Amino acid sequence: MTYPLFSDEYFMNEALKEAIKALEKQEIPVGSIIVADQRIIARAHNQTEALSDVTAHAEMLAITAAANSLGAKYLNQCTLFITLEPCIMCASASAWAQLDRIVYGARDPKAGYSRIIQDIIHPKTKVKSGILEKECSELISNFFRDKR
Repeated sequence: MTYPLFSDEYFMNEALKEAIKALEKQEIPVGSIIVADQRIIARAHNQTEALSDVTAHAEMLAITAAANSLGAKYLNQCTLFITLEPCIMCASASAWAQLDRIVYGARDPKAGYSRIIQDIIHPKTKVKSGILEKECSELISNFFRDKR
């Protein structure tokens, strides 16, 4: 499948590559990238098991990497692409980072921020959902099905 260069689908596909890295390491398969000026400046995947750290979600690691890459704490010119809807911890971190956009693939009906508190996202942040939703959903659903 090909996507137009620099489309949301193109970048979500890059986030899916990170999710597959997590899957290969027996982590919950969630992947994330951060883009600034149509360039990927950070890549991350869940590492809660590897780091023995419950806060080592893909988004948290990507936000830290992007801030380090830019040498700035605010990411207001950046887009976070994430395969799964952020939890409230990650949504709150995105608000503190003042991300310009959040684009996610699959909804998280159990722990997604929108189920709990929708206005936790920074008021200027634009949110887009459902990008490559089927691929993102299948990856995580298959992971949990195989765990049972």
